[in-house]
Amino acid sequence: MSIAHVVYGLRLAANLTIPGVAVQLDSNAFNVPIWFREWKTFPSECLQYIDPFRPSSDPDNLPNLRVGVLRGGDHLVFCYRDGVRFVVERQGREVWCDWRENYTLEDACTYLLGPVLGFVLRLRGVVCLHASAVAVGDRAIALVGLPGAGKSTAAAAFACAGYPVISDDVVALEDHGERFLVQPGYPRVNLWPDSVRRLFASEDALPRITPTWEKRYLPLDRNGHHFASKPLPLAAVYILDSRDPALTAPVMEDVSGKEAFMALLANTYVNYLLDQNMRRTEFDVLGRVVAEIPIRRVRSPDEPSAIFGLCEAIAADARRGMATAPENPTPVAG
Repeated sequence: MSIAHVVYGLRLAANLTIPGVAVQLDSNAFNVPIWFREWKTFPSECLQYIDPFRPSSDPDNLPNLRVGVLRGGDHLVFCYRDGVRFVVERQGREVWCDWRENYTLEDACTYLLGPVLGFVLRLRGVVCLHASAVAVGDRAIALVGLPGAGKSTAAAAFACAGYPVISDDVVALEDHGERFLVQPGYPRVNLWPDSVRRLFASEDALPRITPTWEKRYLPLDRNGHHFASKPLPLAAVYILDSRDPALTAPVMEDVSGKEAFMALLANTYVNYLLDQNMRRTEFDVLGRVVAEIPIRRVRSPDEPSAIFGLCEAIAADARRGMATAPENPTPVAG
């Protein structure tokens, strides 16, 4: 029996419940089957490598991820260094997953809910930002920035201030021509221990994602924290810049044209595996986002408590922008 979930606008049908993701009742309405440990002929190694992703932090210079093509070319295989493996049908229509005996479903789903489904979306023509998104009124704002900029920390601070979070890490932009809808992710914000300490004083204030990871998560369905479960129109993108100890309040500036385009291009999701058609779609979508959506760069004070003031400043700026916008489209139910 399939278990139905909806993540990033994808309707998933899995043979096991995906941790942290709500189960849907309409189990027959799905478009991506997910098979956990159900493929008897799951490959033991890649047959042809495609641009292995090599994180600079890897001291052995060994790839954290190897991506290959299975014989016949109809499936891609993702082999992670820790033994978790995925096979993805070339059009993003089906996914298989396997892992080592000493791993867990929770471990595997850290990849599934991030880069694997992010790549499935790209295969299906959906451009994703490496970002977090929160709801301000009936609109969505996206928070982008280089690694360490504090996207997830800011999303968690927004949640603590009562703003619903739409998605963390992956922001899927559903293209409606004249506007873009941000699709909901799942009701968690994932945080490194230093961010948990910054927000809640102790890293033990939040549970671990898995027993093998230091990373924690903030549940968005309890303790006054909210999850925006419907898609919302994108109203603005905020680029989180470096923190400045000389500042006493956040400073914002408009970014436009080529600078805005390059900033968004640097913050798209799984952009290391795009083919020519996927890159062409990305350029088209980002060009229209830059032309239609305000892009703002934000610098904030370098104080741990400044994160809450930063969120309120961004929310106030977003509201001003929405009030002066020529249109105020009604959200589309999803």
